[in-house]
Amino acid sequence: MYANELEVAIKAATMAAVKVREYDQNRSSLGIRSKEKYDLVTDADLAAEVIIRTVISEAFPDDVILGEEGSLEELTTGRRWIVDPIDGTTNFAHGFAPYCISIALYEDYKPCVGVVLEVSRNELFSAFRGGGTYLNGKKMLVSSITNPTGALIGTGFPVSEGTDYTSMLRLAHRILSETEGLRRPGSGAYDLCCVAAGRLDAFYELNLKPWDVAAGALLVIEAGGTVTDFRNGNDWLHGRQIVAGNTSIQPWLQKCIQETAPELQ
Repeated sequence: MYANELEVAIKAATMAAVKVREYDQNRSSLGIRSKEKYDLVTDADLAAEVIIRTVISEAFPDDVILGEEGSLEELTTGRRWIVDPIDGTTNFAHGFAPYCISIALYEDYKPCVGVVLEVSRNELFSAFRGGGTYLNGKKMLVSSITNPTGALIGTGFPVSEGTDYTSMLRLAHRILSETEGLRRPGSGAYDLCCVAAGRLDAFYELNLKPWDVAAGALLVIEAGGTVTDFRNGNDWLHGRQIVAGNTSIQPWLQKCIQETAPELQ
C-alpha cells in the first residue's frame, strides 16, 4: 500500500547520505554550531535536510514535513513526514559511528513508512506498515532470546541539564547485573534498528524527540517486536521515553524500569 512512499523515502535517504559523506571526507571545512547547550548542528545536518525535503516535496507536494532542523509542527491527522537528517549528530561531529538518516511517514497518527540509513556502514533499514522490516533487502526479525541473562540491551544517556543520572545509573546497574551487557551507540534510531535486526534484544531511553524514534519504532514493530513508553502505554512518539524489544525481553525491561527507577516514568 505504501510502496511508492517507501521508494521515495529510500531515495531521499540515499541522496542525503551522499551529501553527509562529502562533509565527512572534508572535515576541515565542516561547520559545527550549538543550537542550545549540549545540542549540536552541523552543515551536514542542514544540507541533508534540504535534500530530504526537496525529494519528498516533489513526490508528495501536499504532505507536511516535520524536521529536526526545520519547523516542527504538531503531529495531527493527515500525512506527516518526520525527518532527522542526522540522528547521532554528536557522533558525526566527532567522526564516531554510528550516525543515521531517519525518515518516517505517519498518517492519521499511525506509522506507515520507516527508513533508517546508517551512513558509515551503508546499512539501509526499511519497513512499511504490514510489509515487514528489511536490511539491505533481506528480511529482519527481532531476536528469539527469552532469558534476560542472555540478553544484550541498548540505551542512551541524555546529555542535558536536570537529567536524573542517579536513577538512570541505578537502573543501569540492575540491567548490567542481570544481562550479558549494556550498549550505548549514541543514536536512538540506530538502537531501534539493532533491535529490529536482532542485534540487541531490547532498548530503552529517556528524552528522545519524535524524529529520533518515528522510523525506528516502526522497524521494530514490523520485525515482530513490541514498543511502549515507560508506563506500558503508547505515548512513545511524543512522551520522550521508549522501551522496545522482542516480546520476552521488552516486558522484563519495562518491569525493571518500574521496579528500580519508577521516578523516571
